[in-house]
Amino acid sequence: MEVWDIYDENKQVTGRTMKRNDWNMKPGDYHLTVLGVIRRPDGKYLITKRVMTKSWAPGWWEVSGGAAQAGETSQEAICREIKEETGLDVSNAEGGLVYTYKRVNPEEKDNYFVDVYRYTMDFSEDDIKLQEGETDGYQFATLDEIKKIAEKGEFLHYSSISSVFEEN
Repeated sequence: MEVWDIYDENKQVTGRTMKRNDWNMKPGDYHLTVLGVIRRPDGKYLITKRVMTKSWAPGWWEVSGGAAQAGETSQEAICREIKEETGLDVSNAEGGLVYTYKRVNPEEKDNYFVDVYRYTMDFSEDDIKLQEGETDGYQFATLDEIKKIAEKGEFLHYSSISSVFEEN
C-alpha cells in the first residue's frame, strides 16, 4: 500500500500521512505530485501515451510523473517516477525544478502541489524501457507536435506545464 505525506498550505510536511487516493483530506491539507519534462539536445521531448485501461484520461499523451511517497523528497520522487515509467535515469541530467503550482479541489477533497521539473539529456530509443500497465507508447515530439496534441485536448496537464516546453 502506497502512503503519501500530508503537507500544509505552505508546502511543509505536517507529520501526518494518507493512503494513496484516499480522498478524505481536511481543508488546508495537500499532497505532493511531480511532473518531469525531458528534452533531448536535438530539441525534441519525450512524451508517453497512457494505457487505455487507465480510469482517467486513457490514451492521452503526458510527461512522466506521479505522487511523492511518504518520506520521499520531490527530487527523489521525480527521479523514481521517470525511471519507473521510461527507464531513464535523470539523477545526473542537466536541469531540475522549474516551478511549483497548487491545485485546490475542496469538493473532491484532493488538494495538491505539483513540482514541475525539466531535464535535458542525450538518450536514444534503446534507452527507453516503458512501464507495463502505465504507458502504451512514446514519441520524441517537437514543441509544435505537442501543441497540436494539446489543441485536440489529448495532452494531460498541458495548460499547467506549457511554459516548460517553450523555454529554450
